[in-house]
Amino acid sequence: MSEVVTQTIDRCRAAGLRRTKALEELIVTLLDSPRPMTLSELAASERLRDQCDKATVFRLLQRLAEKGVVRRLGLHERAAYFTLLIPGRHQDYLICTECGSIEAVKAPCPVHELEDEIRRKTGFRNLYHELEFFGTCPACA
Repeated sequence: MSEVVTQTIDRCRAAGLRRTKALEELIVTLLDSPRPMTLSELAASERLRDQCDKATVFRLLQRLAEKGVVRRLGLHERAAYFTLLIPGRHQDYLICTECGSIEAVKAPCPVHELEDEIRRKTGFRNLYHELEFFGTCPACA
């Protein structure tokens, strides 16, 4: 088991979640995915399809999102996408308002310096941000 998986499971346990095989498989699946995944994609994934049903995956995702372990992305009227939040790693996303596709921004984050300034001026701790850009993807344009 990778160090990131172990650390994420430790974060889950510290947040009051039970360590289950389904939880472990969900974390590994999200970590191995090159992009955020929908509930349907997760439930049908090789690691989870024989482990638990879609309702269990949904409940796990809800709990993980509430505890700040998973980030929910997407437009409210479309399928939600989920990605693992890993301390020290940051990713911003582009979301198409037409088809709902999501892809990672492949550019330096413009908000890190602002975040540092806000932290210095306000004294806030554990400050973070989530940045999503919305527009029309090239395929829909």
